[in-house]
Amino acid sequence: MTSVKDPLREDIESEPPPFLENSADHNLRCESPKRGTTLSTSTSSFEALDPHDPNLSRLANTMFQKTGEYLQEELTATHADYRLLERLNKETIAKYTELKTISSSVAQSLDSLNEKYKKLQPILDNINEIDDSVTKLEQAAYKLAAYSKRLEAKFKDIEKDTKINQVAHAINLDHID
Repeated sequence: MTSVKDPLREDIESEPPPFLENSADHNLRCESPKRGTTLSTSTSSFEALDPHDPNLSRLANTMFQKTGEYLQEELTATHADYRLLERLNKETIAKYTELKTISSSVAQSLDSLNEKYKKLQPILDNINEIDDSVTKLEQAAYKLAAYSKRLEAKFKDIEKDTKINQVAHAINLDHID
């Protein structure tokens, strides 16, 4: 089986890191007795076979567990928020659909009332004309009543004058005889 060489990997392996002054110091600081060069000289190495501080391991495990629980709760809360928003959106859609139905019904009722009003408009115009005529007739009736009272008063005056004249004429006739 032939292996393909990665040119980037060759560059990394052949050149020492620029932050190290010399490779001898680097080997002294970063060599592991079991596996060779490591990434770090700290007590929490990444090598599975290196002995670890049990307290540090327990604390790290607790930290990762608590961090996982925290992240799980955050995700659960966020998921609950999204479910609530989804439910609110569905309720809003339902309410707007209901309002749309009601407004359509109101619009249809308004159109129906407008049509009925248009059909009744000639009758309403006739009623207005009749009302005007009744008002004019009422005014004419008041004028006629006033005129008839004046006529009656004149008639009574004439009647008095006639009776007075008849009495005077009768008295004159009695004097002549």
